[in-house]
Amino acid sequence: MNLSNLSPAEGSKHSDNFRRGRGHGSGNGKTAGKGHKGQKARSGAPRVGFEGGQMPLYRRIPKRGFKNRNHKDIVGINVCALEAFENGQEVTVETLIEAGIVRKVRDGVKILGNGNLTKKLTVKVNGFSEAAVAKIEAAGGKAEVI
Repeated sequence: MNLSNLSPAEGSKHSDNFRRGRGHGSGNGKTAGKGHKGQKARSGAPRVGFEGGQMPLYRRIPKRGFKNRNHKDIVGINVCALEAFENGQEVTVETLIEAGIVRKVRDGVKILGNGNLTKKLTVKVNGFSEAAVAKIEAAGGKAEVI
């Protein structure tokens, strides 16, 4: 017997749709598991986070900034990082991951124009800056947006 193959005894677990307040014989009659008296025993008990009129915690803590729900997490790579590839090679998101230049890509890769490029490459990624396109084409390569 191991901890990995332990399970509760048959019939010991109750389902979530258990009917409360249906007499003493049910095991959960009279107060229906709410204890005796008090605000939480009544119907219309306060909502989650209500602190009896005191300013609730979620309103006391300062809020900062703005979270855009449409935000795209794009990885930026400089042109100088493309020097790791062979002359005439095709560079894609997959080859960037294999080469270890990019670790995790969520929404795309964009090539930025910092550094120099001496090799003729065909680069196929999600986006380019104008300076990056100019440097790739100056080296004799192609910049294609996928």
